[in-house]
Amino acid sequence: MNGGQDNGETVTLEEALKRIEELEKENAELREELEYYRNRKLSGRQKHNAKWMAIYNDFVVGYESGMTIVEIAKRNNVSERTIYRYKAYYDKMKKKEE
Repeated sequence: MNGGQDNGETVTLEEALKRIEELEKENAELREELEYYRNRKLSGRQKHNAKWMAIYNDFVVGYESGMTIVEIAKRNNVSERTIYRYKAYYDKMKKKEE
């Protein structure tokens, strides 16, 4: 060590710089992890986002103009199951309006 004065508390500049480097590296890793948690979805699918609303609105237009479930599904490139979900939501909303 530095001139043999190691009483347990003396730290060389080299050691201090090395420790700072370690802490900065750890800090960077923690920032990355924090960023990951900030950006992830909260859970499962995001309900009623912009894409969902766009297809739902198209469903309403098509359904009210007499298109079949199959036609609406093909037009929006989604499964019939999805369109039946929209129909269930549509029926629920219609009921609320009454």
